[in-house]
Amino acid sequence: MPDFFIAGHQKCGTTALYMMLQEHPQIFMPRAKEPRYFAPELRPPSQPETPSWPGRLDRYMELFSGALPDQLAGEASPQYIRSPTAAERIAELNPQARMIVILREPAAFLRSFHQQMVATHEEGEKEFRTAIELEPTRRAQAGDGFLPPQLLYSEHVRYAEQLRRLYASFPKEQVLVLIYDDFRADNEGAVREVQRFLGVDDTLPLQQVETKPLNTVRSMPMHRLRRAVRHADFNPEQAGPFSRALATLVPKNVRRGALSKAYRRIAYAPPQPPDEADKGFMRELRVRHRDQVVAISEYLDRDLVALWGYDKLS
Repeated sequence: MPDFFIAGHQKCGTTALYMMLQEHPQIFMPRAKEPRYFAPELRPPSQPETPSWPGRLDRYMELFSGALPDQLAGEASPQYIRSPTAAERIAELNPQARMIVILREPAAFLRSFHQQMVATHEEGEKEFRTAIELEPTRRAQAGDGFLPPQLLYSEHVRYAEQLRRLYASFPKEQVLVLIYDDFRADNEGAVREVQRFLGVDDTLPLQQVETKPLNTVRSMPMHRLRRAVRHADFNPEQAGPFSRALATLVPKNVRRGALSKAYRRIAYAPPQPPDEADKGFMRELRVRHRDQVVAISEYLDRDLVALWGYDKLS
């Protein structure tokens, strides 16, 4: 069983942390990031079992078969923090496991997470404000069929509630909570803190990792078409006739060369800082989630209200 888990949140530096820990000689992390084994309710019902997404414990354990006897094994499924049962399931199999969580200012987190959902074709509404305002309708329609739980955006920032679930299954000394601002301001210092928490050598050289920010989707039809053509490349028997024909008629080297660059310029825009995209709505979101920030500040005994600028909201 893994000795530790990077349990959340997405869009908070978990990928960079995973990659940096993966380079430590005393740590083994599988190539497959985000197996989500302990949060099956957060997987699409139609998702088939694969080596990267195992559905059985023996297949999950195979992910760690390459770990040496003197290495700690870990995995990174940042969806676990949102699962109502993941911590309990992990504790049943390894009550000594250590959990690592990174928290980010709610409004900036939600905007970045929405961009991720659009990029991965899980969110069909490219406008952030509209997607957020769709939540009551989506919640009301949840009983009519599968609603991806990741699209209920307000559920993601119930930080105090999420930590209470973790602490119900693990003692506080087995849970490390990092703040995204600290992780960004002193990346090396934050990773060293994680290493000390895990009990591995924290003096070895670190290779900094900077993940690439996502572009903004300008055109959803072109975004979907790009996905369809790529799907036709890898799974032609499951692709539609139009995307199969396009993939056949336009060679890969053309699609991935100048044509691809022109296509991306039309379909996508460079990323914008959150508060420059829609200052009014970002402020509105902060007002809406101020109680959550107050709650997590009190729970962690750290003034995140001031750190995240919520003390300036009237």
